[in-house]
Amino acid sequence: MNIIILGAPGSGKGTQAAMISRKHELAHISTGDLLREAVAEGTELGKQVESILRSGKLVSDEVVLQLIREATSKSTKGNRRGWILDGYPRTVAQAESLETVLEEIGQKVDSVIVLDVNPDVIVERLSNRRTCESCKAVYNLLNNPPRYEGKCDICGHALIQREDDKANTIRKRLDVYNDRTRPIIHFYDGRYRIHRIDGTQPIDEVSAAIARLVSE
Repeated sequence: MNIIILGAPGSGKGTQAAMISRKHELAHISTGDLLREAVAEGTELGKQVESILRSGKLVSDEVVLQLIREATSKSTKGNRRGWILDGYPRTVAQAESLETVLEEIGQKVDSVIVLDVNPDVIVERLSNRRTCESCKAVYNLLNNPPRYEGKCDICGHALIQREDDKANTIRKRLDVYNDRTRPIIHFYDGRYRIHRIDGTQPIDEVSAAIARLVSE
């Protein structure tokens, strides 16, 4: 079972991907995690990624795709039954490249899950996020507040609102998603089964809806 999960920033796709991977024994493939792991492992590709990141540049599509190729190729080893791809592809060009890679390694996408969330809900979710300036623990004033206002439960340092979590920045990120990533849904339409799920539901209800689809 190979799944791609799509959704705007703040839609909960990372949370749901982690839950699906545990429940269905799928490899959770996240581009952010792949980059960090490559650097930590010190492979030739990892050294290349580290050099790029240290220079402040963006990692190229070609390098990310190579990491994706390696991760998907390994996904059937051990007790894994496939993979769920979170945070990739982000553009139609990346989706086209992914199609080529999967064909080369003899794999295919079984389902595409899209989490639909109203932009105003996303702004509310993310703008209420607070991060510890010291240990980087993350809280949400709506559903996971700290015990003491403005202080981290873990280390007691001050909580801050990151620039990325301010309303104006969030709306700009949503504009980028709509311009660059949303067209992927149309790219996949007709190629694979697309399941659209209301991501405004509670986390457990979204997870249950996805589980029913995956089990079909």
